[in-house]
Amino acid sequence: MRVHFHTFGCKANQYDTEHMRQAAQARGAMVADSPAGADTCVVNTCTVTNQADAEARRFIRKLRRHRPGIRIVVAGCSAALKASEYRAMAGVVGVVEGHDPESVASAALGPELVQLTVNKSLDRLDYEPVGGRLLTERRGKARGWLKVQDGCDRKCAFCATRLARGKSRSRQPAEVVREARMLARIHAELVVTGVHIGHYGRDLDPQGSLSSLVERLLTEVPDVRFRLGSIEATEVDDRLIELLASSNGGLAPHLHMPLQSGSDSVLRSMRRWHTRDAYRRRALEIAERLPVLGLGADIIAGFPGEDPTDHESTLKLVEEIPFTYLHVFPYSPRDGTVAVDLPNPVPQRVAGERARELRELGVRKGERYRAARAGQPAVAVLEGASGMALTEDYLRVRTSCPPGDDGRDRESRLRRGTLRLRPDGLYIVEAVTRPAPIAMEQPGLLQQI
Repeated sequence: MRVHFHTFGCKANQYDTEHMRQAAQARGAMVADSPAGADTCVVNTCTVTNQADAEARRFIRKLRRHRPGIRIVVAGCSAALKASEYRAMAGVVGVVEGHDPESVASAALGPELVQLTVNKSLDRLDYEPVGGRLLTERRGKARGWLKVQDGCDRKCAFCATRLARGKSRSRQPAEVVREARMLARIHAELVVTGVHIGHYGRDLDPQGSLSSLVERLLTEVPDVRFRLGSIEATEVDDRLIELLASSNGGLAPHLHMPLQSGSDSVLRSMRRWHTRDAYRRRALEIAERLPVLGLGADIIAGFPGEDPTDHESTLKLVEEIPFTYLHVFPYSPRDGTVAVDLPNPVPQRVAGERARELRELGVRKGERYRAARAGQPAVAVLEGASGMALTEDYLRVRTSCPPGDDGRDRESRLRRGTLRLRPDGLYIVEAVTRPAPIAMEQPGLLQQI
């Protein structure tokens, strides 16, 4: 059986897909790089907006047109909330209401592929395992994902992910460390990810924290670079800032801290728990400690009730904080969320214009930061044979690879060099060297935990 995996959405979803792939391979499946060479296609869906649901359905319909005989299994966040809709689609032979890799493997490879459905009620999603078998690699990539928790206990007015993922659940620190060791055999960088990583450890006994977990990872898995996934500004504690500043590159100086709005009234409507000033103070404190810092944020433009003064407040805050990039989205309603019923919706045209203005500001700030970094030392992870690489502060650059080095993903490691700005505006990492290889771990780590 040849299985192709197609993923929509965030790093947590991408991690889950790798677990699905690994579970299917353990049952004898072969992975197909495209639907054209597959008997079955597993579609791991996202439900962050209604548009995300629609994109998954369009993909399935298009796949069915081009490959009428292919078997389709749907899983993920959208499948958890809209299972009946996917079940009714032509070609869909299995629906997994969640992300459980063993259930996906059963649906993809089971002998009776006729409307197989793995039911997971939303309360049962709270107990869906975060890990399971240790993940051994992120197939075909230089950077690996290390998922440390799943779910979310917050109730932002615009978010449906918590409905699909359940409550926050943390992996045991020892399990995370063991998986990190496995992934570090293959990957030069590991991204610590989850749905709400700032809440890591709160549900453990004894309680833990993200900073304590990261400190342990840096100590016990030293030959790899770690990078934090999205984390709330108010959940970056002093110890985490100290680790960012003192780890000598072991923890990449890069934070992606969702802002959503620079207006307190809009933040209250969004049911966010931070204020404009709390975010500002923390961001500036971090920037003061870290002279080299990649800093990004998510912003929603045109949230219901947002007026021109609110938008101007967001622009001013973005200008003040040393962001190096922004992810900006016009507000999109999501069924089942509080925000969908809020009064005073912003016209789509206006929301789109505000989003464009914020994106342009983000680009200008990014260009200023890149210009300031020209000629400075950097550490980059090579991303395949193309010669492109990612620096510690989240700049994508081109490298000058040593002669004879084809840059294959499995051989890519940390590359040290100097950033130079070329006349065409492209940065290049020069004087690249290769450090000593990372030792292989014992195969016993492959055991199920």
